[in-house]
Amino acid sequence: MKPKAVFFCNNQANVARVYSQGRREQVAELTELYPVVVSGGNFAEHAANLTDVQVIFSTWGMPALTAVELDKLPALKAVFYGAGSVKGFATPFLERGITVCSAWQANAVSVAEFCLAQILLASKGYFRNTQECRDPEKRHAGKCFQGKGAYGESVALIGAGQIGCKLIELLRPFRLKVLVVDPYLADEETLTLGVKKVTLEVAFREACVISNHLPNLPDLQQVLDKKLFASMREGATFINTGRGAQVNEADLLDVLQARPDLQVLLDVTHPEPPAKDSPFYVLQNVQLSSHLAGAHDDEVVRMADYMLDEFKRFQSGEPLQYAVNLEMLARMA
Repeated sequence: MKPKAVFFCNNQANVARVYSQGRREQVAELTELYPVVVSGGNFAEHAANLTDVQVIFSTWGMPALTAVELDKLPALKAVFYGAGSVKGFATPFLERGITVCSAWQANAVSVAEFCLAQILLASKGYFRNTQECRDPEKRHAGKCFQGKGAYGESVALIGAGQIGCKLIELLRPFRLKVLVVDPYLADEETLTLGVKKVTLEVAFREACVISNHLPNLPDLQQVLDKKLFASMREGATFINTGRGAQVNEADLLDVLQARPDLQVLLDVTHPEPPAKDSPFYVLQNVQLSSHLAGAHDDEVVRMADYMLDEFKRFQSGEPLQYAVNLEMLARMA
């Protein structure tokens, strides 16, 4: 017998976007799907029809249910969240023994691919080179900057979570030395991943490209400061697809104004977007993008695919790949 399922989301457009291209229809084929998307606003209206629901599918906009609301879902066994962080809603489910699965690794793929492209270009000096090529005197004199290239260079990843580990995998075919800063990374894991564990200070001092993948946690705000940025190698590049608040931006701006040889590629800032009078808009050694790295457009459908595959494993009793537990929540963004 097919399990009874329902979509929970405060934004129906997100359900339509993530579970598009036939994915919502696949959910309907695999389950006995409730015909209405339930939200925080209409839960009371539909609660009486949900007492035998066993499975919730969701995405960005999953409501944080109260204990009283969860009491009205006595048959619920699992939540399949076709998006990233579950920190905003998962704890009450997990405390009741309800399985929560997240497609955060699908989003990690998009970010890692974005960073791979930036790392390879940065190692060639592409971003500084294209700025200097706008100067016809430099261009004709053959004085535009060139990096050493990826062969044999050092790249530092700040954080080895899902994005960092996926990026390590994508970097493997290239002849690069990968340095990793992560206190949770065990020594045996560094051997398995083929990376070298270092301190923040060593990472910034030795790598030609530093890429930030720290989780978005309060105690990590502004940990990337002037001392680190000032220690960067000649012509080095800093990439941020993590969070802007992890960077002391006043410190970063001071260093960038004093060190035009450095390049920073900022997909995130704090605030986001930067204030209209921010020097980030005018400094030649800054490349801004609009939080582009994460999954968007057709890429978000990958999240539905991850959750559909996870649901099938759940149904067949196979080990789950994307389940979250309470211990993991403490470390997740």
